[in-house]
This record gives sequence, structure tokens and C-alpha cells, in this order.
Amino acid sequence: MVKVKVFATLIDIVGKRMLEIGGVKTVGELLDELDRRFPGVKKELEDGYLILVNGKNIEHLQGLETPISDDDTVSVFPPAGGG
Repeated sequence: MVKVKVFATLIDIVGKRMLEIGGVKTVGELLDELDRRFPGVKKELEDGYLILVNGKNIEHLQGLETPISDDDTVSVFPPAGGG
């Protein structure tokens, strides 16, 4: 099972800060599964996101094709507003 931590507005959609998801092999598959279970997740990320796999930004790995496996931790941050 992959540990998934969500932050900010995603907590409202998912209903908790941390969950576990199995059967996914890439970050893209994980996002698809999150959106299937919690409709609205992908829409929340349309304006950008920061995703870390074991503390490493996927932009410096393989993007949404970054492989994930059991015992990995994926942190998903939606865009932050402010000013």
C-alpha cells in the first residue's frame, strides 16, 4: 500500500490527511484512483500542484510517470493562494 498525504483544500475533498491506496504503479495512476474515490481531486489540481514521492519532487523524477511502490509515501499539495 502506498501512503498518501494530502494537504490544504484536498483534505476537505478526501476527508482526512492520510490514507493508503494499493494497486497503483505510477503517480498518474494514483491521481486517477484518488479522483475515482474522491471526485474533485483532479479538478482541484488543474491549476498546478506539488507532488513529492518520498520527499522528492516528481518534476525532478519522471513527472506523472514516476513509479511508486508499496511503502512509498506520496504527498500531494494543491496550489496555494494568498497575497
